[in-house]
Amino acid sequence: MSRFVRKIRKWTVDALDLPSDLVYDLPRLTLIGGQQLYIENHRGVVNFSPEELHLALSQGTLEVEGKELVIKAIMPEEVVIEGRIFGIKYRGMEE
Repeated sequence: MSRFVRKIRKWTVDALDLPSDLVYDLPRLTLIGGQQLYIENHRGVVNFSPEELHLALSQGTLEVEGKELVIKAIMPEEVVIEGRIFGIKYRGMEE
């Protein structure tokens, strides 16, 4: 991404008081008690098993580790995971 585009996005976030996840297309995660995880702005499931979930993001991947994981709902840009969640790793794309 060019320097000019980054500056325009930053100005947009600051001037219009918009959430940065909306402007930068970042994932938004909501974890409820280690039992339920709601993820917005994903780009698809890469790998899923009862012990791990890998999601593609616009910039990298998200890895969820746990036990007895179940995809309760999946929509084009949202996914709800339930089970015992032990860890979440964000692996961004290296520039």
